[in-house]
Amino acid sequence: MTMKSLLLSAALTTLAGAALADVKVGMITTLSGGGASLGIDTRDGFMLAIEQAGRDDVEVVIEDDQQKPDVAVQIADKMIQSEKVDILTGIVWSNLAMAVVPSAVAQGKFYLSTNAAPAQLAGKGCNQNYFSVSYQNDNLHEAAGAYATSAGYKNTYILAPNYPAGKDSLNGFKRFYKGALAGELYTELGQTDYAAEIAQIRAAGADSVFFFLPGGMGISFLKQYADSGVDLPLIGPAFSFDQNILQAVGDAALGVKNTSQWSKDLDSPANAAFVESYLAKYDRLPSLYAAQGFDTANLMLSALDKAEPTDADAFRAALMAADFDSVRGEFSFAANHHPIQDIYVREVIKEGDVYTNKLVATAMEDRSNAYVDECKM
Repeated sequence: MTMKSLLLSAALTTLAGAALADVKVGMITTLSGGGASLGIDTRDGFMLAIEQAGRDDVEVVIEDDQQKPDVAVQIADKMIQSEKVDILTGIVWSNLAMAVVPSAVAQGKFYLSTNAAPAQLAGKGCNQNYFSVSYQNDNLHEAAGAYATSAGYKNTYILAPNYPAGKDSLNGFKRFYKGALAGELYTELGQTDYAAEIAQIRAAGADSVFFFLPGGMGISFLKQYADSGVDLPLIGPAFSFDQNILQAVGDAALGVKNTSQWSKDLDSPANAAFVESYLAKYDRLPSLYAAQGFDTANLMLSALDKAEPTDADAFRAALMAADFDSVRGEFSFAANHHPIQDIYVREVIKEGDVYTNKLVATAMEDRSNAYVDECKM
């Protein structure tokens, strides 16, 4: 274990109390590099829920995957074999999830996804010990496609990175978009220069642009797009309009519509309490990743109130019941262990000096996912 993770583990164990934890959770997430803000928010949302619950039977061991599949696999192996964790969670990126999750659940561990939810794990590759608490990867993009159709766009240019979530993204958008495509493009994962792509958009005769570029990729694209003078409306999923990303992008994001299953202004007592407590604890507004981390921890804790992971059937049933107050309001699981939930349209605005999102419409109600019938558990 790295010195950083040792210190984190020690601090979290101290919070939990002196007694040895009954349940051990391994969080593998991105805490360095261009995607660090996503993992930091995931961690902070998850740990806020643990702290608020005041549990003395849960220990969380946290390690940085550096956004590298091989590193994530090494950490998972160590957590399972040496740390003896009962539950794994925290992975942000779908290529890392595909490297870790199948092996982990095959060894009888539970994996609760705070974010990554690739199609491969929703359909034929589903597993009884795998639960996505966030969404199915296609969902927010499906909602963007539905919104683009309702907004009257007829010739949209679409682009995303060439990795599992990028492919799910464009497939999801096309599933509910009824217009023509001016172009379809996969960019390199981690790319920061989009001059060539923007030139292609300019020449394509498009009337709108849909893009999925999370983390630093989205910051680079939005800034370069704004500077390019291409004056076509942008649509994207929440990942490119995350609370932290918006502060780096600035005015270039104002007015852009994006889709999400959560927003800080979603009207529910649980969400209002979460936003207030997160802001008080960390001195920043929560992002979608923080909200998903918070919900994942509370789902886990609700299941632990009923059963231990060592009683796999009972713990699985307790997870499936989803007996917790989600910050998203109504929340339940489909048969393939992915959420059934509403998905919204948000608009980027500025509140004082802070760039943020406000809800403007509901794109989909009680959306499940396209892969339920392929899952044979």
